[in-house]
Amino acid sequence: IHPATPAEIVAIADGMPEHLRLLVLLAGWCGLRFGELAELRRGDVDTDRELLSVSRALVRVDGRDIIGPPKSEAGVREIHIPPHLMPTVVAHLAAHVGPGPAALVFPRRPGDERHMIHTEVTKTYRRAREAAGRPDLRLHDLRHAGATLAAQTGATLAELMARLGHSTPGAALRYQHAAMGRDAEIARRLSALAEVE
Repeated sequence: IHPATPAEIVAIADGMPEHLRLLVLLAGWCGLRFGELAELRRGDVDTDRELLSVSRALVRVDGRDIIGPPKSEAGVREIHIPPHLMPTVVAHLAAHVGPGPAALVFPRRPGDERHMIHTEVTKTYRRAREAAGRPDLRLHDLRHAGATLAAQTGATLAELMARLGHSTPGAALRYQHAAMGRDAEIARRLSALAEVE
């Protein structure tokens, strides 16, 4: 499967209900997993520094929401948001997220404080991807697009692993010296890619 292009990510986001457009953009540009997006809260979004803090993820087991750490130790990370997304982030927070730091960024329904359900989001997502001409693209494939786009900016393997929170024990030792300051540059270059499309 070939990764989504910046234009396809935007087209899919535009096909989503307004309260879920940012979810597609963050998955596609920042490479977040669904469980990380589902547990993202207002306090995890630093609009001044243009950062997302990922320290928790949602897993649904037997119809129950379980909140825990991300998939791996490397999954706890700060991710710079590409600057071109910031107006959308700020507008989303104002229109769809409660005022307190614990308010979910993507609740099940606007004004609801329950976690969104993967199958419900996927139904809506399927329609949006069809309309965008990418019926082959699963929701999780947006994470792959985020990694590919970041790689196109010149990010090193270590920087990509740090941005995506992806690691194995061996890789964690080899890549623990990823240059954290480069993530802001990667985010800026991602916005430059968006302007090309």
